[in-house]
Amino acid sequence: MMGAVEGVFLVLMITLFILGNLGNGFIGLVNGRRLFRSKRISLSDFIITSLALSKIVLLWIFLIDGVLITFSYKMHDSGTVMQIIDIFWTFTNHLNTWLITCLGVLYCLKIARFSHPTFLWLKWRVSRVVVWMLLGTLLLSCCSTMSLINEFKINSVLCGIDSTGNVTEHFREKKSEYHLIHILGNLWHVPPLTGSLTAYVLLILSLRRHTWQMQQNGTSSRDLSTEAHERATRIILSFLLLFLLYFISFIILSSTHFLPDAKVAQMIGEIFTMFYLVGHSFVLILGNNKLKQTFMAILPCKSGRLKPGSKGPSSHS
Repeated sequence: MMGAVEGVFLVLMITLFILGNLGNGFIGLVNGRRLFRSKRISLSDFIITSLALSKIVLLWIFLIDGVLITFSYKMHDSGTVMQIIDIFWTFTNHLNTWLITCLGVLYCLKIARFSHPTFLWLKWRVSRVVVWMLLGTLLLSCCSTMSLINEFKINSVLCGIDSTGNVTEHFREKKSEYHLIHILGNLWHVPPLTGSLTAYVLLILSLRRHTWQMQQNGTSSRDLSTEAHERATRIILSFLLLFLLYFISFIILSSTHFLPDAKVAQMIGEIFTMFYLVGHSFVLILGNNKLKQTFMAILPCKSGRLKPGSKGPSSHS
């Protein structure tokens, strides 16, 4: 019988699942319609659309995982089911994280202004750099998924030993090794997090220098370049804050074997993770002028104020 904790978890999970699919589906629909009409898509819109699609896949994975936790916890912990979930989740999760990093690097190279030769070389080749990053993203996501093979082998050995009921020192060593490998999987998130943090710091430094130069010239600091700096900075900062929440939830999910109530810990970790997936999607919508204007136009409270035949503000990135 489902208890109160499971009921609350299920309600929260379904609510976040619906909100996440609405937000990410909106991004995919708007950019997809734009691609269908113009037969071309910008690099930033391509990354944002890919992000939305990867988040939809992750939301479905977490929905299935959450249902298994609620109604069939023993099946959730069984080898085959967990291996299938781990494979899909690991690949899509790392792909999603690296796509966010690629978006941050793209914003940084396009908006930030530095005279360093290395930065200028990257800035002049921004499209090529980001495309190679996207290809590397696919490769690293595959590598992180392949790293699960060793974990699956150790888990298979553990299941074989456990079925005999012979808990030996070898079993304890293998179990400790399995838990260590599972936790060390967090290190795959360090490079993309470092890349996003670097892009954020460079944008902050560029914004400060640009604002200082504008003040020295006696002109208004509220120009298009300043607004672009601030918008990109807000998007990356929002990602970093949400990713911190996500990273904490990921550690919780990876460390459930060491916690007294593993089931509740998994529920908390999954809710935090789904909140990150939903939150970041709406950050992308509000941070992109085209998506934001379309989103605001379909809101009942906004569309009702527009007179028939009137047009909203002009769309620009």
